[in-house]
Amino acid sequence: MLIKPNKLQKGDCVATVSPSWGGAGEPELRYRYEIGVKRLKEVFDLEVVPMPNSLKGAAYLYENPQARAEDIMQAFQDPTIKAIIANIGGEDSVRLLPYIDFSVIRNHPKIFMGYSDATIVHLFCYKSGLSSFYGPAILTDFAENVEMHLYTIDFIERTLFSNELIGTIEPAKEWTSEFLDWFVPSNSQIKRNMQPNHGYELLQGEGIVSGRLIGGCLEVLEFAKGTELWPKMDSWKNGILFFETSEEKPSPELVKRWLRNYAVQGILQAVKGIIFAKPQNEKYYEEYKAVIRTVLQEYDLEHLPVLYNLNFGHTEPKFILPYGAIAEINCEAKTFSILDSGVK
Repeated sequence: MLIKPNKLQKGDCVATVSPSWGGAGEPELRYRYEIGVKRLKEVFDLEVVPMPNSLKGAAYLYENPQARAEDIMQAFQDPTIKAIIANIGGEDSVRLLPYIDFSVIRNHPKIFMGYSDATIVHLFCYKSGLSSFYGPAILTDFAENVEMHLYTIDFIERTLFSNELIGTIEPAKEWTSEFLDWFVPSNSQIKRNMQPNHGYELLQGEGIVSGRLIGGCLEVLEFAKGTELWPKMDSWKNGILFFETSEEKPSPELVKRWLRNYAVQGILQAVKGIIFAKPQNEKYYEEYKAVIRTVLQEYDLEHLPVLYNLNFGHTEPKFILPYGAIAEINCEAKTFSILDSGVK
C-alpha cells in the first residue's frame, strides 16, 4: 500500500519543476509559466517557488538531466515545500533515472502532480512507495487560456485539499483540444473552443469492480518496460488500469502492439478493469476502441470491464488520478468513482 501525502492547505508553498522539456524557461514562453503561477496564487492561495534549474531553458535542461533530477530531489527534501507540480511533459524524463535517490522520496512524502512524460516521475514515486497524482501541469491546465476550467479547479480542490473520499467522477460537460500557438502570447487571451462531451462509454464488461489505480501515458510507459521502474506483477494484480495517449496520437496499430505486450506479461489478466482517456482531438477515437476490443478478445478477456472517454488525458479539462487509490467501475451505471481520499 502506498503512502498518502499530507493534504494541501491555503498558504502552503509548492515547487514547480521541469522533469522533461524545459519550455517554461524559454523567453518566449516564460509569460505562460507566470500565468500558471498567478493562478496557483490567486485561485488556490498557494505560494510558489521554481526549483533552481527548472527555468534554465530547453537546451540546458536537455543537456543536463542530472540538473532536472536534482530539482526533484531538492524539492522532496525541503520541509517548507508541501507539493511539487510539473511545468509540462516532454519525452525524456527517463534519463533522470540514474540520478534519483528513491529513499529521499520515500522518507519525505509529499504531493507530486503532472501527466504525460511525468509518468516516469510517477513511477519514481511508485517505486519509492509514495502515491502521486496524475493530473494538471503548469503550462497547460493552470495556464489555460483566459481562465482555468471550473471542472479542473473542482478536482484539484477535491483531490489535493481535502482528505474526504473523492467519490463519483462525473464526465466533463465539455472538452477541447484546440491548438492556439503558445509562441503567440496574444493567443492566451483567446478562449479555446469547447465541444459538448458525450460522457463515458462502456466498451465491455458487467457488474461492479474495484481496485487500486495504476497506469499512465501509453507511449511513456514504453520507456519504463524492462527497467527497474516497471512495477512487479503484485502491483498490477486486482488493479484498475488507466491509460491515455499523448499529442503524438499514436497509430491504432501501435496501441494494439502495446496492449498485446500487457497481455503477454499477464497484466491484462491480472487487473479488475481498465479506463481509457479521451484521445486528443478525438483522433482515432473509434479505431482505438476497435483495437482494445480486438486484443482483449485475442486473450479471452471479453469479460474485463473497460470504460472509455474519461477526462484525464491530453485534453481539457481534466480530473486527477491518485496512484494506489481504490477506484470503482460500475458497468451498469457506466460510472467511475474513487472510493478513497487522495491525501491524508
